[in-house]
Amino acid sequence: MASGGGNNRNGTHRNSLKGTTTTSTVSTDKPLSVNSNPSKPAFKNKSSPLTGASSGLRKSSPGSLGGGAAKDDAGVPGRVRVAVRLRPRNAEESVADADFADCVELQPELKRLKLRKNNWDTDTYEFDEVLTEFASQKRVYEVVAKPVVEGVLDGYNGTIMAYGQTGTGKTYTLGRLGEEDTANRGIMVRAMEDILAEVSPEIDSVLVSYLQLYMESLQDLLDPTNDNISIVEEPKSGDVSLPGATLVEIRDQQSFLELLRLGEAHRHAANTKLNTESSRSHALLMVHVKRTVKGREPAHSSDNGNSTSMARSLRPPLVRKGKLVVVDLAGSERIDKSGSDGHTREEAKSINLSLSALGKCINALAENSAHVPVRDSKLTRLLRDSFGGTARTSLVITVGPSPRHRGETASTIMFGQRAMKVENMLKLKEEFDYKSLARRLDIQLDKLIMEHERKQKAFEVEIERITAEAQNRISEAERNYADAVEKERLKYQKDYMESIKKLEEKWMMNLQNQGNERKEQMVHIAGEVAEVKKLLSKETSLRKAAEEEVDNLKSQLAQLKMSEASANSEILKLRKMVEDEVCQKEKLEGEISMLQSQLLHLSFEADETRKRLDRGGPGKVPGRLDSPVSQVRSQLKDSGNGEKASVAKLFEQVGLQKILSLLEAEDADVRIHAVKVVANLAAEETNQQKIVEAGGLKSLLMLLGSSEDETIHRVAAGAIANLAMNEKNRELIMSQGGISLLSTTASHAKDPQTLRMVAGAIANLCGNDKLQTKLRGEGGIKALLEIVKCGHPDVLAQVARGIANFAKCESRAATQGSKTGRSLLIEDGALPWIVQNANSDASPIRRHNELALCHLAQHEVNAKDMISEGALWELVRISQDCPREDIRTLAHRTLASSPDFIAGLKRLRINY
Repeated sequence: MASGGGNNRNGTHRNSLKGTTTTSTVSTDKPLSVNSNPSKPAFKNKSSPLTGASSGLRKSSPGSLGGGAAKDDAGVPGRVRVAVRLRPRNAEESVADADFADCVELQPELKRLKLRKNNWDTDTYEFDEVLTEFASQKRVYEVVAKPVVEGVLDGYNGTIMAYGQTGTGKTYTLGRLGEEDTANRGIMVRAMEDILAEVSPEIDSVLVSYLQLYMESLQDLLDPTNDNISIVEEPKSGDVSLPGATLVEIRDQQSFLELLRLGEAHRHAANTKLNTESSRSHALLMVHVKRTVKGREPAHSSDNGNSTSMARSLRPPLVRKGKLVVVDLAGSERIDKSGSDGHTREEAKSINLSLSALGKCINALAENSAHVPVRDSKLTRLLRDSFGGTARTSLVITVGPSPRHRGETASTIMFGQRAMKVENMLKLKEEFDYKSLARRLDIQLDKLIMEHERKQKAFEVEIERITAEAQNRISEAERNYADAVEKERLKYQKDYMESIKKLEEKWMMNLQNQGNERKEQMVHIAGEVAEVKKLLSKETSLRKAAEEEVDNLKSQLAQLKMSEASANSEILKLRKMVEDEVCQKEKLEGEISMLQSQLLHLSFEADETRKRLDRGGPGKVPGRLDSPVSQVRSQLKDSGNGEKASVAKLFEQVGLQKILSLLEAEDADVRIHAVKVVANLAAEETNQQKIVEAGGLKSLLMLLGSSEDETIHRVAAGAIANLAMNEKNRELIMSQGGISLLSTTASHAKDPQTLRMVAGAIANLCGNDKLQTKLRGEGGIKALLEIVKCGHPDVLAQVARGIANFAKCESRAATQGSKTGRSLLIEDGALPWIVQNANSDASPIRRHNELALCHLAQHEVNAKDMISEGALWELVRISQDCPREDIRTLAHRTLASSPDFIAGLKRLRINY
């Protein structure tokens, strides 16, 4: 892309744009006069192959670029907004055109541009925005790009594109980094600043890919090795995706600037007469924004606060997805002006052809043509959503003032005028994030369970403390009561004995006294008896009080026992509550699973409904929801019979992506049937590339490493073996650690059929010349030698085939001079087994081992090891008795051409 002053990427702007102009190959149309309003074209869009959807044109008056937001599912029209930007004269034009007036005159207040035909006559055109040579980068961004960026943040697709001849400032407008002066930052940098300011790093994501279309080849500017990215079109929705492009997550502005620098360093540029650094490719920056919508509550609410809180927590978050595409088109050029020759001439032809294809599509859309030639170029296929699609599109056309390039300027202006007639249907893209809801509910449930367990444990500890304290108090009261009763009993017994003794003494004295004294004594004794009776009555009352206290203590003990029984009942209630919480958790998990199933079904039904609507049929939406997962599971079980017809039918009905997604299902039977279907599909060469591109190879390797089911190991290894028959797939398997996973699987496998599949996969990988060192380094040969311990003939045949493939590749590499030194097979100790089984009764084992010995013998450095291990005798036998003539001839030629073997034959006195 050409830029100001011949180098718009690294040059200065001098408060405006600089550059030279060249010829545009877009065909011209009748000029749109001042009296004709470009915002009200006299045609309607019927159907556009760029979007696959039909829309009627609505009137829309010119306004700020980007238009208003559309909120409904059907979409609303949004016309392509076009702004024109004028570059000032550069140093060369100031000298060469000093005696001539500028060919364009701007009237920004009226949003008009006048193009001089000659000194007397001019054509006038209206645009959505007219930017003079003094317009700042900030002003350009606000009127051209900011409405589109705001729409992307709201969930709409958006496109910002610059079109114009070479040297008019397209790359300056879009891609200037502004490292020296931040005021010179272009649209790309400013757009990312606004996006990062609006998204939340914790819940939102921003993914960026940077591509270039060079010579009709779509290349990754972030990964130069990825130089042929395929364009995939969804048959149902018509959306365009680039599955092979690198996606980088952006967290801050600095990382985005480094990404732009990396991409610009890999972009193709050349030196022409019109520009010292002319871009030879179209650049596309794609920004994928995923935002979670906050603060959206249901319109109704329950009177119960807990119910409202529960409903709010069960409501999944709303996610909006928008895609921003910034397109920096290469400028068209005339060969006679640019002086391009050789490869530069071919680049110019490719640029002009793609721009011409874009112009034809714009013409067809503007004229409401029944056919839009979108497939004439990869550029038009990539921009199918930008013109006539669902994206909000802003186009800035850049022109120069030089009268020498009036033709190119007129062509650019007419391109913008026709683009203003194109109507898009803006559609909001939003969906519910059920996975986030499930994670949040799991966390809340775990917290509730932990809090309940904590409270239950504290309650049990408190009950134990109260019970122990009550028992201690009862024991202490019983001891005190027993001590008190015993003391009272001893006291009263002592008093009683003393009273009896006194009475006896007095009675004896009374017996001795006569007369009145006896009578007085009897009266006194009666008083004493009365006193004793009084003491006995007091003792009885005290005893009764003690018994009442004992009864009171017993009633307290009974109350404590009742409290303990109540506590036990409370514990049972708490346990029941725990069981209810567990049941509630299982119910929530079932509801989440049902929601996921319904979501998958709704997606399937929506696709079917959209397909019927696109076909124009009446299309009745089904009223009953049957789970597509159960349908897929039943189809998977039917496909387990191994019949290719049923597998092909399943492949057409369900789709490869859904089959691969079932490899991660929780149901073990579903995973087994799914991997069997993938293995059967991989057996067909036409399906292998589709499986790899859809991520099937990665899923199979992950399943091989994570699953413990030997049936899955066996079928997954078979599928990998089928994919490994393709040369390109071998490198992918090796790069993703396939040999290590296969070796680990072999070390744990017990079933001979599993070992046969693993050995077959390794044997296919052994047939790649480039991967031999890596295969040996990751333990591939040692894994084969461990597998032979199984002893099963079918397993040994696969091991022998792998060794033969490895030896053949080594022999070829040694012949080409790319390998020196002993064979890796000999270094890893495979030679004794090869010699031992070279004359096996099983024909496949014998044939592969004979072929392996012949290939090893062709490299002279292996001869001594082979003679010491007894391989010379086997080579002689093979050259004489082998039923296959090609192997027999190879053995004979090897023995006759090797000096070491000839000397060995003589030393052993073998007549040959």
